[in-house]
Amino acid sequence: MTRSVMIVGYGVLAYLVFLGAFAYTMGFLANAFVPRGIDDGAVGAVWLAVLVDAGLLGLFALQHTVMARPAFKRWWTRFVPPALERSTFVLAASLVLILLLAQWRPLPTPVWTVEAAVPRMLLWATYALGWIVVVASTFLIDHFELFGLRQVVARARERRHTPPPFRVTLLYAFVRHPIMVGFLIVFWATPDMSQGRLLFAALGTAYIVVGVRFEEHDLRAQLGEPYRRYEAEVPRFVPRLRRRHGRGQVPVDVGASVAQDG
Repeated sequence: MTRSVMIVGYGVLAYLVFLGAFAYTMGFLANAFVPRGIDDGAVGAVWLAVLVDAGLLGLFALQHTVMARPAFKRWWTRFVPPALERSTFVLAASLVLILLLAQWRPLPTPVWTVEAAVPRMLLWATYALGWIVVVASTFLIDHFELFGLRQVVARARERRHTPPPFRVTLLYAFVRHPIMVGFLIVFWATPDMSQGRLLFAALGTAYIVVGVRFEEHDLRAQLGEPYRRYEAEVPRFVPRLRRRHGRGQVPVDVGASVAQDG
C-alpha cells in the first residue's frame, strides 16, 4: 500500500510541477501576471545574454530530444520503473523549464511594436488561442497518459497499462502536430516583439522543426505503414485547403498514441 501511494504521489508531484511551470510560461512570454517576464530584469551585455539564453533553450531541447527517444527509454527503465518513466520525463522537462525561466537574461530592445488598439487585441487573442490549441490537443490524444498519471495509477492498482490507440480526431485530422502548431502561434503572436522574445521564438521554432522529425522517425518505426499513410494524408504543420484523394485513408485506430514527447 505504501509503495502504491508513493508511486501515485510521485506522478502527481511531477504533474503539479509541470502545471506550475506551464502556467508561469504563459505569463512569462506575455510579460504579464507573473513576477518576472521575458523582458524584465537587469540588462547586461548582449553577447552574454544571447549565449546564456541560447544555452538554456539548447538544454531544454536536448533534454526533450534525448529522453523521448526509445533507446534512452529502454536504458532508463533499467533503473526507473516503467510506470514512472513518463512522470520522470515530465518532471525533468519541468525542472529544466523552471531553470530557463529563472536564469533567462532579458534583451528588451524592441524589434516591433503594434500600438493600434484593434491589432494589439487581435494579436493577444491569437496568443491566447495558441495556448488553447496546445492544451486542447493534449486532451485529444489523452492528456493524463501524456503526462504520466494514467501509468502510475495503473501501476498502483497492479493493473497492466495499455497505451491509448492512435485515433485521428479533430485537429489531428488537419495537422499531424497540433500541439507544436499551438506553440508556434504562441511564439510569434505578440504585439511587442523584443530581441529576447525573438531569440526565444526563433530557437523554439528551430527546435520544433527538428524535433518533430525525430518523433516521426520513431512513430514510423513503431507503427509502420499506417503512420506512413497518415503522413501522406495529413500535413505536418499547415492544414491543406483541400484534402487529397486517391492516396489512401487516414487510419483511425492503429494501436498507439499519435504523440510521443508532447
